[in-house]
Amino acid sequence: MGRDAAALAAMGHSVVAVEPVDELRAAAINFYPASSVVWLDDSLPELCLVRESANTFNVVMVTAVWMHLDEVERRRGMNTISALLDEGGVVIMSLRHGPFPRGRRMFDVSAADTIRLAEGHHLHPLLNVCSGSAQQANRNMGVTWTRLAFRK
Repeated sequence: MGRDAAALAAMGHSVVAVEPVDELRAAAINFYPASSVVWLDDSLPELCLVRESANTFNVVMVTAVWMHLDEVERRRGMNTISALLDEGGVVIMSLRHGPFPRGRRMFDVSAADTIRLAEGHHLHPLLNVCSGSAQQANRNMGVTWTRLAFRK
């Protein structure tokens, strides 16, 4: 929660972090109180508050989010991400594969489908790497992750 955002901010980058779950956003703010990260209560596919700021970004990270969106939301979300990305900017994504936790809204999302969708929004693949989960319990259940990166 907030680790990547805080690390990037500590390196001197301007960071806007989006977290729609109040408890997770509050935990990240409390865990990194000295961080200069701007936290927003917003969410894909629209990112209304982010878009209202009229900012564009060099890097957009979509970490452990994409599989929570259904197909229609992913199409709208990719359009939103592309519109927020500077020309030459990079999108970094992680996709979870494997059994879903009970009670969680998640969908099977393939790397191939995500790449096709991204290409339709002028995002060109740079990286496509699959690996096991960092968490032993998830590895035991067969959870894997795909890391994708695209350049606009």
